[in-house]
Amino acid sequence: MGNTHKQQEPSTQGQLQNTLKNRHVTMIALGGIIGAGLFVGSGAVINSTGPAAVVSYVLSGTLMFLVMRMIGEMAVANPTAGSISEYARAGLGNWAGFSVGWLYWYMWVIVAAIEAVAGAGILVNYFPHIPPWFLCLVLLVILTLTNLYSVKSFAETEFWFASIKIFAIIFFIAFGAIYLLGFWPGESSPGFSNLYTTGGFFPNGIVAALIGSVTVLFSMGGAEIATIAAAESDQPAKYAAKATNQVMYRIFLFYVVSVFVIVAIVPWNFEFAGVAIQSPFAIALKQLGLPFAPFLMEVVVLTAVLSSLNSCLYITSRSLFTLTKQGDAPKFLVKLNKRGVPVRAILAGTTFGYVGVVLNYFFPETVFLFLINSAGATMLFYYLILAFAQIRLRRRLEKEAPEKLKLKMWLFPYLSYVTILWMFGVIAVMIWIPGTRSQVYLSIVSFGAILAAYMVRSKYSKQTQEAVEFVDQPLKVVK
Repeated sequence: MGNTHKQQEPSTQGQLQNTLKNRHVTMIALGGIIGAGLFVGSGAVINSTGPAAVVSYVLSGTLMFLVMRMIGEMAVANPTAGSISEYARAGLGNWAGFSVGWLYWYMWVIVAAIEAVAGAGILVNYFPHIPPWFLCLVLLVILTLTNLYSVKSFAETEFWFASIKIFAIIFFIAFGAIYLLGFWPGESSPGFSNLYTTGGFFPNGIVAALIGSVTVLFSMGGAEIATIAAAESDQPAKYAAKATNQVMYRIFLFYVVSVFVIVAIVPWNFEFAGVAIQSPFAIALKQLGLPFAPFLMEVVVLTAVLSSLNSCLYITSRSLFTLTKQGDAPKFLVKLNKRGVPVRAILAGTTFGYVGVVLNYFFPETVFLFLINSAGATMLFYYLILAFAQIRLRRRLEKEAPEKLKLKMWLFPYLSYVTILWMFGVIAVMIWIPGTRSQVYLSIVSFGAILAAYMVRSKYSKQTQEAVEFVDQPLKVVK
């Protein structure tokens, strides 16, 4: 293991292919963070915070934008195909690359299982005679085959999934604005009165809005997939910079503006999460008198779920591929097929997804819930490691290769430190909130297990290297 693996990469099939075009990377960047968390999960945030949910989304969006700017700086300076773990490795050493790589892989294989279960939960309403586990299997198999065929097939599928999500939100905002301004035919508009009636803008207090931002933050996770995909494009540095710069307005438009339209149309105390969880977007569209609004939104939500599942399979395979090339995972996983696809790495990630589906079937309230909670705060952990790596790499590049700093984190290093403190603050709030406390503790256990695995791996590598050096030494003649 160790550095010896770097020297054993296949010469003809050891590199991911740069086949993605601008439209693929652009659409992946635009749709990468739009998931079911926005279309469905936003209802719970609105119920708990009131119209101030807009503030929750602004806070979380700002933090995510700062994190993405830090990752973007590293990606443009060194567009490495495969995984963000290589930025952590370059900045802080092998332990950081190992930790981020496995934390990232672990979180997203669990998210893949969750998304498969969620997608089956939607489809079972239309196919009640088909067991949910079989629907999960079908979704996983279809998207696994899509990723196995080629990176371009993943990108093409994600392009159309993202297009549906983006157009749905744009049309929703446009129709909602027409309604709120009083130009919608046949319906009387409340104007913007729902923003300040029924308890005011902060009906549950400012603290509720701050707590709501913690929940919202995790619905925005995965924005960095655009930088990973950009590294497999024909112009990695250019597209990585472009994807990073798109984060700000896409968060503002897709999250902040759409949630603002919802709380303006629908009273915040409408029970979005009653007997059955309802999409706030569907409720708002019904308010406009649009026919088939619930069905249309279910199609959009299903698209968002499939898009997330598709991205999960892509992310996990690239993370595992990079770990393998560094000797941090079994080296047989590094092999690519003739289309430049890490087939074995993809199958390894999907296998965990199948296991997750089985666990959800047999132990929905125990094992599967444990896995979900154990990955709950891992996103913050690897973002923190990447933030520290950015500070180290930025100082190094300023001395050694300033020409590579084409995209910079603002007000360095002060804003970088603010971002780090902000993330520690989110973790502190999660520990303070009873409902998320177990997620932090279990995520710490997961992180600890990965660090322990790294120490074992390092010790084994050192022993192996020493044995090789001993064998290679010439024998001395004893006189």
